[in-house]
Amino acid sequence: SSALIRTEGKTILIDCGPDFRMQMLRATDYHLDAMIATHVHYDHVGGVDDLRPYCHRLGYFPIYARSEVLKDLRMKMPYSFGANPYPGAPRFQEHEVGDEPFCCEGVMVTPLPVWHGKLLINGYRIGDLAYITDAKTIDESTFERLAGVRLLVINGLRFKEHSTHFTIAEALEVIRRVNPEQAYITHLCHDAGFYADSEKILPEGVHFAYDGLVVRI
Repeated sequence: SSALIRTEGKTILIDCGPDFRMQMLRATDYHLDAMIATHVHYDHVGGVDDLRPYCHRLGYFPIYARSEVLKDLRMKMPYSFGANPYPGAPRFQEHEVGDEPFCCEGVMVTPLPVWHGKLLINGYRIGDLAYITDAKTIDESTFERLAGVRLLVINGLRFKEHSTHFTIAEALEVIRRVNPEQAYITHLCHDAGFYADSEKILPEGVHFAYDGLVVRI
């Protein structure tokens, strides 16, 4: 799962999975200013090579991520990094982020550190939106950063227990605690059932996300 955030005249991509190319072909606006990555797993960075066309405008494309994510991308795509890159390869401007707020192409972003099993990864807050994926545990310090959020997007893999992902019931508990105006459960797997059936169990103001969903706040 990934998301396009359009705010303050900028379009920021959160994660770039293997389906990125097809997802962008269905988008209504092809412009991108930067990418922010949550973590290194393939389903969240497997489409980075398809950012190649976005490197032409500046000669590079900005990527903001934790140090371990940037290190992983260098290993996965050695042809794009180093002093003598392969001709025509995508080029990236690396921006290392941690737990503190940072400016992404003029947009203020607050990291939301969460635990994906034993792996520390970042969710992100941009204005009234909080986007958290692949979480299993959220520390109190991150809950404090979620105060006042109007729209929460959070992972809920399935109904059955999982070692590194929230179940749908656990995601609903987080939603109840944060109490946003709207919430969407994302990063669903096939065990979540059919949308038309499973959606009926969700409380008011909470929905399952789907590919191509557009939400305005």
